[in-house]
Amino acid sequence: MATEASPPRSGTETHHAPASPTTEQFVEVQEGAEFGELRRTYRSFAFPLTLAFIAWYLLYVLLSNYAGDFMGTKLFGNVNVALVLGLGQFATTFLIAWLYSRHAANRLDPRAEAIKHRMEADA
Repeated sequence: MATEASPPRSGTETHHAPASPTTEQFVEVQEGAEFGELRRTYRSFAFPLTLAFIAWYLLYVLLSNYAGDFMGTKLFGNVNVALVLGLGQFATTFLIAWLYSRHAANRLDPRAEAIKHRMEADA
């Protein structure tokens, strides 16, 4: 099987990896306002959505256990409320994943990259 990988580098090329920050630098950045803001931005998105999804999932489980007649209500053909809500669980999962990827790309990743580049430059 052919690949389109580039050939291995010769030993004459020199490539320097960026210097690794020290433990003290990591602690300093972690305690800084910029990192704190990054954490707050992440938490303000992740925690509410996580709690909402857990509540939605528990509602589905409780309805399945204690409201069998309601969940068995036929909507059309052989499709009942339980099936629609169950498929809604999958749809919700994919929606949250998509929303998070947009949020991370727009609000988290640029800030994290800025912190990373500054740390590598200071190392």
